[in-house]
Amino acid sequence: MYLVDTSVWVHYINGKESPVLEFLDTLLLTPMLVGTSHLIYMEILQRAKSEAGFNKLQRYFSTQQFYGFADPEASYEAAAFIYFSCSRQGITIRSSIDCLIAQCALENELILLHHDRDYRNLEKVLPQLRQKHFLV
Repeated sequence: MYLVDTSVWVHYINGKESPVLEFLDTLLLTPMLVGTSHLIYMEILQRAKSEAGFNKLQRYFSTQQFYGFADPEASYEAAAFIYFSCSRQGITIRSSIDCLIAQCALENELILLHHDRDYRNLEKVLPQLRQKHFLV
């Protein structure tokens, strides 16, 4: 099971061809392999270019399988600790939302499919985060 990050969905929505999208297309043949989180959903919707585009994205992504947190307070604390740990090691994470998404993947035992260097940096403090990417 994969948690597909916004960084992949943006490429998908824009029709940008890449190896990560070829992989996503294969996953989408079995929709139960693909899921999202409420944070990813929010990030996708806020990138809409028009109200019609917003509505189209909402219709498609609202039908996806959503993963969340069993104990949101503990999960947000864990995500904050991820961010804190990165900072202490001199690793810059551009968005604390990425730490929440990583925490969601961990808690739900999902592989995070992404195209974002910040998640690669998380490997240094979060080796248990399973990731799939095509970054070099």
